[in-house]
Amino acid sequence: MGAHEIRVRLGGISRQRVYQLTSRADFPRPAAVLQQGKVWFGDQVEAWIGTRRPHQDDLGEAESRSSGSATRAGVFSELLRDEPGPG
Repeated sequence: MGAHEIRVRLGGISRQRVYQLTSRADFPRPAAVLQQGKVWFGDQVEAWIGTRRPHQDDLGEAESRSSGSATRAGVFSELLRDEPGPG
């Protein structure tokens, strides 16, 4: 699973936000670093989403059926809420 698939799975968040999330210590390590970018095992990413973002379980399906602008705003605010503070 590449960064684009992670973006789609998390409701169309920005590339910058994907970079922030994938750089977190609790995010799975990449399976490989290719010329095109990093890739992760899909099952590990799905497990991370399931434990850290349980409200996103069905978001990928809902996103494919609608534009999701309201959904993306809600997802982004939830992601920020879960972000560890400085220090």
